[in-house]
Amino acid sequence: MSTLFRVIGASIVLTLGALVSATSVAQQPAVATKPPLYERLGGLKGISLVVDDFIDRLVANKTLNKNPAIDAGLKSAPAPYLKVQVAQLVCEVAGGPCKYAGKDMKSSHAHLNISEKEWDVMAGEFKKSLNKFKVPAAQQNELFEIVGKTKPDVVVRKG
Repeated sequence: MSTLFRVIGASIVLTLGALVSATSVAQQPAVATKPPLYERLGGLKGISLVVDDFIDRLVANKTLNKNPAIDAGLKSAPAPYLKVQVAQLVCEVAGGPCKYAGKDMKSSHAHLNISEKEWDVMAGEFKKSLNKFKVPAAQQNELFEIVGKTKPDVVVRKG
């Protein structure tokens, strides 16, 4: 008889365990995982369109070109090259499959003497490009949060 009680007891424990597991799973709210920012930006195609427009804006921006170092930098790194580099970088940081192979932000911007004002101008041009392609505010905010982390490596602190 004791074997029968052990079998019944084990059966009850397994049944209760399964019931508790099923109940706790059912009570937990479903966590909706949103796709990576890369996908929500339209993948490499969407990113490339925005970056293409953005780099064209930077190259033509009179405020930025008043800085001789930026002007020289834009001449030594042609727009098509910058477009590829920036698209790869955005693709990677947005969770896409690209691998940015360029220099780190500090090395690639140190010689440009970018001021706080010039950073703001670049951010404004980026926002114009995002708006042109109707990138939703949520994705824009995510991008600006990511880009904002590079600011200490890009902007030259005066003083």
